[in-house]
Amino acid sequence: MALIKYVSVEPKLRFMAWRTPFLIFSIALVLASIGLFVVRGLNFGVDFRGGILIEVKTNGPANIGEMRDLLGGLDIGAVTLQEFGGSDDVLINLQRQEGEEAEQIQAIETVKKALGDRVAEYRRTEFVGPKVGAELQEAGAIATVLALLVIGVYIWFRFEWQFSVAALIALLHDVVATIGFYSLTQVEFNLATLAAVLMIAGYSINDTVVIFDRVRENMRKYKKMPLFELLDHSINQTLSRTILTSFTTLLALFALFFFGGPVVRGFTTGLIWGICIGTYSSIALAVPLLARFNIRSQTVGSGESAPGEKAGKSKPAEAG
Repeated sequence: MALIKYVSVEPKLRFMAWRTPFLIFSIALVLASIGLFVVRGLNFGVDFRGGILIEVKTNGPANIGEMRDLLGGLDIGAVTLQEFGGSDDVLINLQRQEGEEAEQIQAIETVKKALGDRVAEYRRTEFVGPKVGAELQEAGAIATVLALLVIGVYIWFRFEWQFSVAALIALLHDVVATIGFYSLTQVEFNLATLAAVLMIAGYSINDTVVIFDRVRENMRKYKKMPLFELLDHSINQTLSRTILTSFTTLLALFALFFFGGPVVRGFTTGLIWGICIGTYSSIALAVPLLARFNIRSQTVGSGESAPGEKAGKSKPAEAG
């Protein structure tokens, strides 16, 4: 309790003084993410690219090189292998075979026969056609765009159009930066990681709405306070909530990352990055953008009077 007593509840950080460096950094991050996506692309999983996925548990530590040479000579197309968790857990990816389901099953049986007694257990076998993979890519892109648009409409009705535009720009920044992260790290991008991208958008907008609500409240309360000072005051008032919420969320995600196993690692990795970048954009991008849209003249004029202020009289400006 003694420590909490001496910690400042509301810091006096001047975020608006750094608005230009923040904007430059955000633009550079978005451009770098787009460049990475164009040059490297995403490491699509079987969900999106189509193909055959086989997870096996070997008898003892797997010899990846030997297994790769063995399967590479089966005339079944491109084959990639990677350790998936323990040294005896291997993920085998095969390109989709020409033909229908029977040809895919035949390729799986060929792999099983070639591996023989090297494998103790076949944990899962999946195959997805290229048409289904393409449809999933299209549906995923549509879902992301619709989610952003619906969020923008919600913010418009909840606040004003200036808040909606600022929130959408910040959300787009988060989504593009997350796609760039997956492109840089080449972590497998599948349906689970797509869900992570949408969850990041939801988390980020929740954080942004909390700060926007305080901005609107303070604009009605401190009508003569300079705009930059008011925005700094609003961010500082909600900063402890923002940091504590992000910190506790990250604790849970790091626990999943280290102890949840490789199946959820790509999902949690993206979320960890997204929570960090979403917290940054709510504070350093979304709120500074409000200053560029002349929100005071648009919002305060039609707002409520501060508590205790009589109609027609102006309340003295308060220091933030």
